Amino acid sequence: MFDLIFLEFSWTQLLQPQWYIDNGGLWLMLLIIFAETGLFIGFFFPGDSLLFVAGIFSNKLAASLYDTQNDFLNLLLIAVLCIIAGVLGNTVGYLFGRKVGPAMYSWKDRFLFKQKYLHQAHEFYDKHGGGAIIFARFLPFIRTFAPIVAGIVGMEKKKFSFFNIIGCIAWVTSMLFLGHYLNSFVKKQFGIDLEKHLEIIVIAIVLVTTAPILFKLFFGKKKRPENATPKN
Repeated sequence: MFDLIFLEFSWTQLLQPQWYIDNGGLWLMLLIIFAETGLFIGFFFPGDSLLFVAGIFSNKLAASLYDTQNDFLNLLLIAVLCIIAGVLGNTVGYLFGRKVGPAMYSWKDRFLFKQKYLHQAHEFYDKHGGGAIIFARFLPFIRTFAPIVAGIVGMEKKKFSFFNIIGCIAWVTSMLFLGHYLNSFVKKQFGIDLEKHLEIIVIAIVLVTTAPILFKLFFGKKKRPENATPKN
């Protein structure tokens, strides 16, 4: 079985949330959420879309651990586990930032590390303060580095823990419940099963969640005053 999976593996599958659910189930999904919310090597994992798709397949995921025979309770069980994974991930990122974070600003770009994401997270934190830990949950790339930056700037542990828990609850429940109940609503009202249109859904989620970052990259630069003297 594992040989077959390996032979059919493509690196592009790492960006496809259903691949993790189909090949690793609940435990791999929790590992990805943990890594994507606190380990700098996890910035490329599909956190938002993974949670959304997990909401659609919540009964299947819950059955691998304990099927409560109730849609809501199954969804709640998955939510609790994902919240724990997300909180622990951010905590590890925070502790990592306190330990070796300052040295990261001298690191060179590598396949699993990009300086620009670290600087974007720092700017985001400076602008929003403690609330950045909550807001960052909904922004790809930023959410991976935000807890590390919080550790670098020496944010108080109790304050970080509070925002960490609140942010994780808001992120996990909104994505999971939206995926689950939107699928139920669309299937009941229009007879459309979102399970058969996951590619379109993932693309839509990626576009929506990355829009603020793309906007800043293309339109966020400050305009130079008209009377400014150009540098030679």
